[in-house]
Order: sequence, then C-alpha cells, then structure tokens
Amino acid sequence: MNFLAHSFLSFSDGQIVGQFLEDFIRNNERYNFPKEIQDGITMHRAIDTFTDSHPAIHEAKKIFSPLVRLYAGAFVDVSMDYFLATDFSLHDLNGWKEHSLKVYKVLNENLEYFPDAFKRMLTKMEHDDWLFNYREDWGIQFSIQNVLNKAKYLDKNIPVFEVFLKNKKKLQQCYDNFFPDLLAHAKAENAFLQLDR
Repeated sequence: MNFLAHSFLSFSDGQIVGQFLEDFIRNNERYNFPKEIQDGITMHRAIDTFTDSHPAIHEAKKIFSPLVRLYAGAFVDVSMDYFLATDFSLHDLNGWKEHSLKVYKVLNENLEYFPDAFKRMLTKMEHDDWLFNYREDWGIQFSIQNVLNKAKYLDKNIPVFEVFLKNKKKLQQCYDNFFPDLLAHAKAENAFLQLDR
C-alpha cells in the first residue's frame, strides 16, 4: 500500500482511518464501521481502481515488470509515494511534516478499529517517520525492501532499488502525468460520498 498517497487523498480523519483499514478487513466487514470510516474504505478502493487503469501507471509498470513480473504494481505504488513526498506544489517541507504527524495522531486515536498487526506496524511507521521520509532515497529503499521481504515468490536481493534510481526521471514523468488526474478523481469521489449522507 502506498501509505502517503492514501493518507493525502483523505478528506477527513475518518477517511484516514478507513484508507489504512481497508487492507486489513474483508469486504463485508466494512459496514461494521462509522460512515466516515466506510467512506475511507470506499475511497481507498476508488483510488486503487483508478490507479490500476491509468496509462501512466501502465508505463511505470513496464520499468519494473521485467525484474518482478506481477509485482510491478507494488513497486510503482512505492515509487509514486516518493514523488508525492517531493511534490512541493501540494505542500512545502513543513506541510508534509505536519501531514505526517497528523496521520500518526489520527491513527493512534483510532487504534480500537485496527488489528494487532497494524498496531505493530504503526509503531515502526511513526518511529521512523515513514510518511515524511519517503522523500529520501534511503526511505524509498527501505520501502522497496519491505515489499521484497513480503513477496512470497521474489528473491529478496533483486536490485529493484537500483532500477528505481536508474529510471527516476521516467518515473517522475509518469507521476506528473498521473497524480493530477488521481487528485481530481479523488475529489470527485469525495463529493459523491458527501451526497450520500
């Protein structure tokens, strides 16, 4: 999951919770939560569906797919968080720091909704400030390695980070062609969710 993008494309505290919760619940469980959290779960899925169908993401996947095949999408997601974290048209450095701190605060205030596995991950995320440090090469290297470690059918030493560095300029272009469209889509989705109250 590209944590920074999903947290940034949340329009309320409840949506932040739902966006992070989505990967930890079954589909029929989403109705067990308050409406704003349900909206976050819906937003997460809308973002994923839009992302998977966007031409710029298809181009970005071509960079990784020779090396990691079907896992290319996961590495593109991580890459997009790097470029989002360095997108100063959306936030300056202080703004991204404030965003990161707000997300950790909201998640910690809503831990009762999350399983233990998420709580353990959140402790690490906050300690190492993942959201803010996606902007750093070492931060994205850590995230890439994390994906490799979790992937069942990939060698943990595949040089995915090196591929990222070699193709950073092209991946930046993919981000530039993609994220404004995603942001517009998320805003439209949120407007629709607000009508359904």
